[in-house]
Amino acid sequence: MAEVTGRPGVVPYITAWSAERSVRPEVVGLPGVGLAYRDELPYDRDSNGNLWTRMAFQCGCGRPEFGRVHPGRQRRAMRGLLCQVCGGPADRTAAGVLWLLKDDRGDWPGWPEGLAATHPPACVPCARAADRLCPHLRGGSVAVRVRDFRVRGVYGALYQGAGPSLRSTGSAIAAADDRLARWILAAQMVRVLSDCSFATLDW
Repeated sequence: MAEVTGRPGVVPYITAWSAERSVRPEVVGLPGVGLAYRDELPYDRDSNGNLWTRMAFQCGCGRPEFGRVHPGRQRRAMRGLLCQVCGGPADRTAAGVLWLLKDDRGDWPGWPEGLAATHPPACVPCARAADRLCPHLRGGSVAVRVRDFRVRGVYGALYQGAGPSLRSTGSAIAAADDRLARWILAAQMVRVLSDCSFATLDW
């Protein structure tokens, strides 16, 4: 849902801008530890010890690159339950926090229970805008209230090998305390959605 492009001026908070280039320090693999940067800094890891992608913070500079998520802002929005579009607090009622999801109810019985979400929640006004404007949701969206939304892991580039043969082999999600997470260069925080109920919003 990082692609609200149908109206000038609507740029989701988590969208990366052209001036926000990825900083690419050398990644190394340490036996028994996992991935590390040669010039690692304290803020490169989260409280679970997961290594994060570095990206410059220059929101609003250049042009928005819809479909490219800024790791720092995505992580901040997920951690603080902020709206992915405006960056303000997500909507919360007694029924739970609001998420706007692509309608994938055919994926498994009970969907979206257990969904590993990388898209942060939303506030009601921004959910309305996203429902109208986001290409990702044009096939249909559904509003969901979520009572249990624990941080469970990270999503990013999975590395394999050692020494000169260390290389990224694709993307993966892993629980924060899983050994596999030590070999993921995290780009997005993952929350698992549980105790979900479908909501009707006045579009």
